[in-house]
Amino acid sequence: MKHLIIYAHPNQDSLNNLLKQTVIKTLEEDKHEFVIRDLYELNFDPILSLDDMRGQRSRQVAADISREQDYISWAETITFIYPIWWTGMPAIMKGYIDRVMSYGFAYQYTQGVQEGLLGGKQAVIINTHGKSNAEYKTTGMDQALVLTSDKGIYDYCGLEIKQHLFFGQADRASSESIENWITEVQSVYK
Repeated sequence: MKHLIIYAHPNQDSLNNLLKQTVIKTLEEDKHEFVIRDLYELNFDPILSLDDMRGQRSRQVAADISREQDYISWAETITFIYPIWWTGMPAIMKGYIDRVMSYGFAYQYTQGVQEGLLGGKQAVIINTHGKSNAEYKTTGMDQALVLTSDKGIYDYCGLEIKQHLFFGQADRASSESIENWITEVQSVYK
């Protein structure tokens, strides 16, 4: 199976990086093909420009965007790994989505009806955040995140969400919690 990992965290010593390495090791063990797109390492330009917007409508995107779209087209499963900051994804990931998941590539409107164009592909989303999962549930933030990312982005583009993992209190997680999360991540790909 062909996997694309889209990763956004600037700290190579982060829990997010450990989770990314867990995905990589699991895929290697089962002899899957994979490509990693580390947005910070790539110094990905997250700014959606007027030229980008014009290019999306005419389906003439910049070379850096075309390359990312080729990776998405190639993949059967796309894994997004990023922390939740200020109740959302890092700006670099949002910019990636703004620029790469563009009109005519990831979605379109046919006679006024929205259509996701990435059908047949699965998405796995792995998020860490500082608050506990219980706090997110109490405030409704868990459902807000699912609505804005799962429904508003991934499902909108036609991706089938295989799993969305939320790991709470990640900034102060115990070694036991981290071991459990590693096992949970591994089980998604087995």
